[in-house]
Amino acid sequence: MTLSTRGAQTPAVLVLEDGRAFRGRAYGAVGETFGEAVFSTGMTGYQETLTDPSYHRQVVVMTAPHVGNTGVNDEDPESGRIWVSGYVVRDPARKPSNWRSQRSLDEELAAQGVVGISGVDTRALTRHLRERGAMRVGIFSGDAIPDEGTLLAKVRQAPEMTGADLSAEVATKEAYVVPAIGTKKFTVAAIDLGIKGMTPHRMAERGIEVHVLPATATLEEVYAVRPDGVFFSNGPGDPSTADHPVALMRGVLERSTPLFGICFGNQILGRALGFGTYKLKYGHRGINQPVQDRTTGKVEVTAHNHGFAVDAPLDKVSDTEFGRAEVSHVCLNDQVVEGLQLLDRPAFSVQYHPEAAAGPHDAAYLFDRFVSLMEGQRA
Repeated sequence: MTLSTRGAQTPAVLVLEDGRAFRGRAYGAVGETFGEAVFSTGMTGYQETLTDPSYHRQVVVMTAPHVGNTGVNDEDPESGRIWVSGYVVRDPARKPSNWRSQRSLDEELAAQGVVGISGVDTRALTRHLRERGAMRVGIFSGDAIPDEGTLLAKVRQAPEMTGADLSAEVATKEAYVVPAIGTKKFTVAAIDLGIKGMTPHRMAERGIEVHVLPATATLEEVYAVRPDGVFFSNGPGDPSTADHPVALMRGVLERSTPLFGICFGNQILGRALGFGTYKLKYGHRGINQPVQDRTTGKVEVTAHNHGFAVDAPLDKVSDTEFGRAEVSHVCLNDQVVEGLQLLDRPAFSVQYHPEAAAGPHDAAYLFDRFVSLMEGQRA
């Protein structure tokens, strides 16, 4: 189908908090929205990006110029809804072309009330964010466009990502179980801080029965499922606000239960070990980030979505309350900490997404490493 007549001819404007504006056409729902402007460098995987809870309260700028070519289906979402607060594309597909497509991306955005904008010079916008850093933004279309001065004032009233405590807003409210595929070998308690659907599936493929628990779960609720291991998921927001998950992880570390964390879970482990966290200038997002596993020397192409990082020393082993810890993975673009591991307890984490939805499968071995920890503990 052609672009929706609802948005194709409706003017829209994107206004950054530093005053720069980009004009285009409405894409998806018409109205106004606010969030943190970030860019994703993935050439594909937009459906998984849109439904990743880690993107809650973010307006995603796609650096790939053509978006929507494969449409939308009901198999690829990573959660039950779109979580991005806004969407920015340069040249949306006029008609999806894929045998799995069930509807257009424009239709899906509109159906879920996601305000977007197309026809924007996303290269110029991305360069601006790289130079100035991620910042608050608003997208306005239809009757929501008065003068730009009024719009800028609205943008500057929107909440910032620094200090945002968001994981409980996206996590499950009720515990649920993802059964093991084939013979059950282990039980894992997974703390949902914004978990993607593929993550427990990757564990289930390895014979793990995954009990997904709310972000507010207590230590007693975690151990009530008699876990062989505990997993802390990805999620949105500022890790400096995540006091409850940090306290929960410290309880797990005290019991020396095998532990694995990804993305937000890596930042939680950093805090639990006594390291600080900080906000990156514009973050890592996309499915093509080079990371080195320092334990093997191997370089992986990995999927990322994070705007915060752990402040841990790269050049030495650190002494912590839970024994010695070291940086296990590092980003080769900017030397940002991409993984931690304890040397005296069975615990490790990475800052990226080994479930690879979407993205390369270079890091799938990390789930096997988690299995090895549980096997070693059982032995």
